[in-house]
Amino acid sequence: MEEANADGKLRPVKADTLNAKLVKATIYSKLDQKNVTAWLDLRNKAAHGEYTEYTAEQVVLLISGVREFAARNHA
Repeated sequence: MEEANADGKLRPVKADTLNAKLVKATIYSKLDQKNVTAWLDLRNKAAHGEYTEYTAEQVVLLISGVREFAARNHA
Protein backbone atom coordinates (compact mmCIF):
# COMPACT_ATOMS: atom_id res chain seq x y z
CA MET A 1 0.00 0.00 0.00
CA GLU A 2 1.21 3.49 -0.82
CA GLU A 3 0.10 6.99 0.07
CA ALA A 4 1.07 10.45 -1.13
CA ASN A 5 3.38 12.54 1.03
CA ALA A 6 3.30 16.38 1.28
CA ASP A 7 4.87 16.91 -2.16
CA GLY A 8 2.50 14.41 -3.80
CA LYS A 9 5.04 11.61 -4.26
CA LEU A 10 3.92 8.10 -3.41
CA ARG A 11 5.68 6.28 -0.61
CA PRO A 12 5.09 2.93 1.07
CA VAL A 13 2.91 3.01 4.18
CA LYS A 14 4.81 1.98 7.31
CA ALA A 15 3.70 -1.27 8.92
CA ASP A 16 2.59 0.40 12.17
CA THR A 17 0.52 2.94 10.23
CA LEU A 18 -1.12 0.20 8.17
CA ASN A 19 -1.77 -1.80 11.34
CA ALA A 20 -3.59 1.18 12.90
CA LYS A 21 -5.59 1.82 9.71
CA LEU A 22 -6.75 -1.80 9.60
CA VAL A 23 -8.04 -1.58 13.18
CA LYS A 24 -9.75 1.74 12.46
CA ALA A 25 -11.45 0.16 9.44
CA THR A 26 -12.54 -2.74 11.71
CA ILE A 27 -10.65 -5.27 9.59
CA TYR A 28 -9.33 -6.74 12.81
CA SER A 29 -9.46 -6.05 16.53
CA LYS A 30 -7.40 -3.89 18.86
CA LEU A 31 -6.05 -7.09 20.45
CA ASP A 32 -4.90 -8.31 17.02
CA GLN A 33 -3.26 -4.90 16.51
CA LYS A 34 -1.26 -5.38 19.70
CA ASN A 35 -0.14 -8.83 18.57
CA VAL A 36 0.90 -7.50 15.15
CA THR A 37 2.88 -4.72 16.86
CA ALA A 38 4.72 -7.30 18.98
CA TRP A 39 5.43 -9.44 15.91
CA LEU A 40 6.80 -6.42 14.05
CA ASP A 41 9.07 -5.63 16.99
CA LEU A 42 10.48 -9.17 17.09
CA ARG A 43 10.93 -9.16 13.31
CA ASN A 44 12.84 -5.86 13.47
CA LYS A 45 15.08 -7.16 16.24
CA ALA A 46 15.92 -10.22 14.13
CA ALA A 47 16.49 -8.14 10.99
CA HIS A 48 18.93 -5.88 12.85
CA GLY A 49 20.87 -8.71 14.46
CA GLU A 50 19.60 -8.11 18.00
CA TYR A 51 19.51 -11.84 18.70
CA THR A 52 19.83 -11.51 22.47
CA GLU A 53 16.62 -9.44 22.61
CA TYR A 54 14.30 -12.44 22.08
CA THR A 55 14.17 -16.18 22.66
CA ALA A 56 13.55 -19.18 20.46
CA GLU A 57 10.29 -19.74 22.34
CA GLN A 58 9.13 -16.24 21.36
CA VAL A 59 9.86 -17.06 17.72
CA VAL A 60 7.80 -20.25 18.01
CA LEU A 61 4.92 -18.21 19.50
CA LEU A 62 5.25 -15.63 16.73
CA ILE A 63 4.98 -18.30 14.03
CA SER A 64 2.02 -19.92 15.74
CA GLY A 65 0.31 -16.57 16.24
CA VAL A 66 0.82 -15.45 12.65
CA ARG A 67 -0.55 -18.75 11.34
CA GLU A 68 -3.63 -18.48 13.56
CA PHE A 69 -4.12 -14.82 12.61
CA ALA A 70 -3.84 -15.62 8.90
CA ALA A 71 -6.36 -18.45 9.23
CA ARG A 72 -8.89 -16.08 10.85
CA ASN A 73 -8.24 -13.15 8.51
CA HIS A 74 -7.78 -14.68 5.08
CA ALA A 75 -8.90 -12.64 2.06
